[in-house]
Amino acid sequence: MKQTLQLRLGQQLTMTPQLQQAIKLLQMSTLDLQQEIQQVLDSNMMLEVTDEDNQQQESTELIEPAAIRESEFSEIPNLDEKSDIPSELPGDTSWEDIFDTIQPYTASSHDDDNDDYIFQRAPSQTLHDHLLWQLEMSIFSEHDYAIATAIIDSINDDGYLTGSIEEIHQGLLEQIEDLDLDEVAAVLHRIQNFDPAGVAALDLADCLSLQLKQLSEETQGREKALELVQHHLDFLAKRDLVKLKKALEIEDDELNHVISLVRSLEPKPGQQIAPLDNQYIIPDVIVTRAGKRWQVALNPDIAPKLRVNPFYSNMVKRADNSADNTTMKNHLQEARWFIKSLQSRNETLLKVARSIVDHQIDFLEQGERAMKPLVLRDVAEEVGMHESTISRVTTQKFMHTPNGIFEFKYFFSSHVSTDAGGECSATAIKALLKEIIEQEDTTKPLSDHALSSMLKAKGINVARRTVAKYREALSIQSSNERKMNS
Repeated sequence: MKQTLQLRLGQQLTMTPQLQQAIKLLQMSTLDLQQEIQQVLDSNMMLEVTDEDNQQQESTELIEPAAIRESEFSEIPNLDEKSDIPSELPGDTSWEDIFDTIQPYTASSHDDDNDDYIFQRAPSQTLHDHLLWQLEMSIFSEHDYAIATAIIDSINDDGYLTGSIEEIHQGLLEQIEDLDLDEVAAVLHRIQNFDPAGVAALDLADCLSLQLKQLSEETQGREKALELVQHHLDFLAKRDLVKLKKALEIEDDELNHVISLVRSLEPKPGQQIAPLDNQYIIPDVIVTRAGKRWQVALNPDIAPKLRVNPFYSNMVKRADNSADNTTMKNHLQEARWFIKSLQSRNETLLKVARSIVDHQIDFLEQGERAMKPLVLRDVAEEVGMHESTISRVTTQKFMHTPNGIFEFKYFFSSHVSTDAGGECSATAIKALLKEIIEQEDTTKPLSDHALSSMLKAKGINVARRTVAKYREALSIQSSNERKMNS
């Protein structure tokens, strides 16, 4: 085979390490950003948090989100002035190729003597742990304790037994000789009196019965509710109120009360003890009204004010190529790029937030019914950015308004045409639907077709299927279910 040389011309889009880092910070949530800043502060000697009491105005390597004016954006200062450190790197490199990868910041990485309460959290309690704790607090013989442990191990996260009593009995025969089935049933009965009410049930009817039996005998409708869940639950599932009333031999008023009592029970009692991972929302921007204008400002608490440490930066020798000096140069450049990326993130957040506020002033003043249709392209064209960038900015970023805290994405919604030739947002239609249903006659709930007709009378062209979709999104039941509940 003959070897030849060929010359090809082509174009390839590459991202510099600076752009990679800027995009990474831009798509981070507030909590992730705070952790990222802490990681960089721990790994880079050149970065430090600015002391509030000793701010140096002469330092150009300072980031102060709250100081960015509303009317215009400050130009990013030339942090590389009087420096021989390159301001750009080749596009075919990555951030990890230049700087050491920062290890995840965890509580275990600290010394045991360091009381870092921020990263300390109590372990989540599961239903299994909750039942075992009650078992330990109860008086059981060694024989019954082994049976109770086997029963608890057979309970799923919803609180139901995954097997029958016979299966549990067969599994225990290998451990306990001459075990009687009645003994397992007796221990199961004790477990069923544990918290939450209805736990260790065999099926839905058993679960609801257990909860009703734990109510006071003086509870109105308790006996009829027990009869309903034990013998006529299929009538309730089919919403056959005529047969249900005949089977229970009661009138409409008493039947409605009994159904309300049954519906107040928990069909999945185990979910009440399910571990929750609390998510705390910290708004990225704050919207306030000053006179007739709406002002948008960054939340000053989302990130500390950072600057390059002047003491360490002055120790960098320009012509020295020793290992220590090279490391200090890299740290200095990394610190400057990180500050620039934070500035870029803050400016982009403000631009997008102001654009959203300009489009949704009516929502801020009048509420959800005044929400206007808005898509990513509208904001992208206004701020001069790509739609993908706007998508990153609006994900997991929150805005504090007088109406509450909302994710940026909440303000974007599709539109529906009106008879007047205008457009109405899906959010506004949902708010209008909710308002109409709240004011309806509970004895004659409005069907989806009737709701569609009422919206068309207001000039909003919405099909019945669309009304049903919006109603389900609002967790509103159908007209038949609303009538039965009333």
